[in-house]
Amino acid sequence: MANRLASETSPYLLQHAQNPVDWYPWGSEAFEAARAQDKPVFLSVGYSACHWCHVMEHESFEDEVTAALMNRHFISIKVDREERPDVDAIYMKAVQAMTEHGGWPMSVFLTPEGEPFYGGTYFPDKARHGLPSFTQLLERIAQAWQARRGDLVDSGNRLSAALAESVGSSRASALTAADASILDSALNGVRRSFDSVNGGWGGAPKFPQPAIIEFVLRRHLATGDASLLDMVTSTLDAMAHGGIYDQLGGGFHRYAVDRIWLVPHFEKMLYDNAQLARVYLHAWQVTGKPLYRRIVEETLDYVAREMSEPGGGFYSAQDADSEGEEGRFFVWTPAEIAEVTDDAALVMAAYGVTEGGNFEGANILHAVRSSEDLAGESGLAVENVEANLRRARAQLLAARGTRVRPSTDDKVLTSWNGLMLTAFAEAARALDREDYLAIAQSNAAFVLSQSRASDGRLLRTWKGGEAKLNGYLEDYALYAEGLLELYQATFDPAWFDSAVELADRILAHFADPASGFFDTSDDHEQLLFRPKETQDGAMPSGGSVAAMVLAKLGAYTGNTEYSDAAEAALASMRSQMSRAPLGFASWLSALDFVLSEPSELAIVGADALPMLRVVRSRYWPNLVVAAKEGDAESRVPLLADRDAIDGAATAYLCRHFACELPVTSTEDLARLLRTRLSSSP
Repeated sequence: MANRLASETSPYLLQHAQNPVDWYPWGSEAFEAARAQDKPVFLSVGYSACHWCHVMEHESFEDEVTAALMNRHFISIKVDREERPDVDAIYMKAVQAMTEHGGWPMSVFLTPEGEPFYGGTYFPDKARHGLPSFTQLLERIAQAWQARRGDLVDSGNRLSAALAESVGSSRASALTAADASILDSALNGVRRSFDSVNGGWGGAPKFPQPAIIEFVLRRHLATGDASLLDMVTSTLDAMAHGGIYDQLGGGFHRYAVDRIWLVPHFEKMLYDNAQLARVYLHAWQVTGKPLYRRIVEETLDYVAREMSEPGGGFYSAQDADSEGEEGRFFVWTPAEIAEVTDDAALVMAAYGVTEGGNFEGANILHAVRSSEDLAGESGLAVENVEANLRRARAQLLAARGTRVRPSTDDKVLTSWNGLMLTAFAEAARALDREDYLAIAQSNAAFVLSQSRASDGRLLRTWKGGEAKLNGYLEDYALYAEGLLELYQATFDPAWFDSAVELADRILAHFADPASGFFDTSDDHEQLLFRPKETQDGAMPSGGSVAAMVLAKLGAYTGNTEYSDAAEAALASMRSQMSRAPLGFASWLSALDFVLSEPSELAIVGADALPMLRVVRSRYWPNLVVAAKEGDAESRVPLLADRDAIDGAATAYLCRHFACELPVTSTEDLARLLRTRLSSSP
């Protein structure tokens, strides 16, 4: 018999709709029931691609005895953290305060007023590794609620008050040129923690950290320091060759369980692939390395093929498990490869396939030999080796497609779609891919029509024709960023106008009068406190992206309301950026943009494409571009009063709307960009 989750749209919640647990979705009904029945609340937070979330469901939430215990003593609430990042953030802070660590599934016990008094993450069905069994925990909490309720309520009150106080903010002095020292000190911290042997930062488990790579690449472009580019390329090479990258289908898995990028946790997340496609694209623009372009195209092609809703939205994730086993869909034995391709020996040599395997008796494909080495051993020409491997990969991919696929979380999240819109729009213009541009435009049309309320406000999530939940700061900021990139790919002022509209709503509904931005709007559901998550994690924080978007709009429009808000937010993050650069890398990139005194490029007149190709041939991170043809009307202030000289395409390079002499040739534009924007003219 289905529980209350059966009427939800989240695939994660629907996975639990047949549990014998009497689950409630998050909302007032659950807390009213807790007060009426005089029971504490058990809050379980997870997401559809979370392996240990599935384990806890199978062990405990599908078990009749455990469910009966939960139903007797608790009001149980199930939350999809991807739909409700506010609820997740608030109670994750509580769990971290109580246990000094966090993760998913997150398990928290609350008073009927929503105040947390005990929490943790995964609890097993049988006591082990120092953890009580979940049923033991339930019994202990139920007994404590009856015998020592006052102590639990007092504990919840104190913790809630401390968490609310920690969100406080204060004004900071304005940014100055001296704040460039923050970039230097942060870069020193990044250098110290860099893994010079394997690439990346940190040990096992090792996560791809595109925001850090982006920051380091920006500093290389600003300083010309070749060692910074080495950090970028060694990391990108290691990930591209590792098992964390799907060598057949394209796209990146969530993270590696080791420090050498070999064995992944096999789930694939939209936000990882969006950010990684973008940073590989930027690295290709800087280095021209063919591998990076291939990774970009394979990753975006994977998203277009497997993660796209017919109307234009992008799905959220693909699971790690299939047929009840993690990674089963992705791994190979030598015999399976030999059945599929005549180039089995070449494939096994190229991708490290052995009889013993590297993952539970099977093989995760990872690139261990170069085409040149393989050519020398096989006697084939390099181009023949590469052609044979391309054909074999296509054969293996087709064969893999007949396997039972991991499940797909097909909800469309606005913020994650903003990240992928940015990647497709940037790739469309840098790689001259009209198909990518069509995908980007389709996504923007979809989100702006389907994921909005009647008053034009963004909604968080869409699935099956239904959009719901108030948009968060990250939804507005990340989608506005995507629209600005789409504008620079098309120069259709409608996309620029939509970005401005979202930015104006950020200022109207999310701004903290002291500095920075709250994660929830001023008319959002009242929670324990109004969250303000500033740390950049697997995704950039909403605040860091809002600062970048507002700074760019300040450059486009000259409107100091935008630039002042961006600078105030950045100024309030001084100590965090200096002290913990790995956790605030997107903020650092925004600071780099602001302190660089970003340049504005306006191109007007007919046949501007040759000039645009000059701009798009390289990565200029601190440049915003606007263009119009002929006497076409434009609502972009940067284009105001810019005229073509003698009817020819004309470029104006400006800073703070003070411009260099206009140029009308591609050679002069290239020279001007190198002279004004490059660290090595």
